[in-house]
Amino acid sequence: MHAVHFMEKNITVLTQVLREIPAVDDELKIKGRKGKVLSVQKTGENGFYVQIEFEKVVDKKASLKDLGNKKRK
Repeated sequence: MHAVHFMEKNITVLTQVLREIPAVDDELKIKGRKGKVLSVQKTGENGFYVQIEFEKVVDKKASLKDLGNKKRK
């Protein structure tokens, strides 16, 4: 069993005890967000730091111009 710390830009996102350590370029889903493993560092005997990069969240709100065209007096 290994203590795996998932980090994004030096901020710990999640810490788990896992049997298998994720490899570089693996696709992950943490807290509902998709991400990719950038690097894996070993710290101590059973500890690992896993650097991840999450996909950018696209805001799908309608623009104000679209809303204005739908309203008619």
